[in-house]
Amino acid sequence: MLEIENKYRVSDWEAVRSILASWDAVADPVRKDTDHYFNAPDRDFAETDEAFRIRRIGSRNLLTYKGPKRDYAVKIRTEHEVELTSGSETAATMVKILAGLGYRPVAVVSKSREVFHFTRLGRTWEACLDDVGQVGKFVELETLAEEAELESARTLLLQVAGELGLDALERSSYLQLLLNQPR
Repeated sequence: MLEIENKYRVSDWEAVRSILASWDAVADPVRKDTDHYFNAPDRDFAETDEAFRIRRIGSRNLLTYKGPKRDYAVKIRTEHEVELTSGSETAATMVKILAGLGYRPVAVVSKSREVFHFTRLGRTWEACLDDVGQVGKFVELETLAEEAELESARTLLLQVAGELGLDALERSSYLQLLLNQPR
């Protein structure tokens, strides 16, 4: 499966929430995500446009690899994710395993996230309202698609974003935005 998504900078989520409500979108409870990013021992993920992280959602732990972006108008990339056992001990042990394999910690990105699930134009979508502290507020719009559906999913993503009034496209990842903050 391919992850097809775009991220948009917003100052206020109320208009987006209103439209999502009119589409009968269902919201999960607001959650805190903490993403611990790593770099590989054999290449620089900043140069290859890959991402490797441990995501903590409460006590839940997920190990995620994201391949290079394949498009510039819409972020399209392969994503592989595996759920680890829950708890801070598991996360700490996984960090030790990665360090033992030569992976280096890069940064930690924390955000408050509210995820809305909805169906629009024949596809299932997620709209994530993200508050990434000093980096800003965003809406991530995402759908999953097989390779054969790629062109259609790309077109529909841009259409749904337009219907939501999202136009301030942000191409940089939260990690890039955080690392580029003045110190």
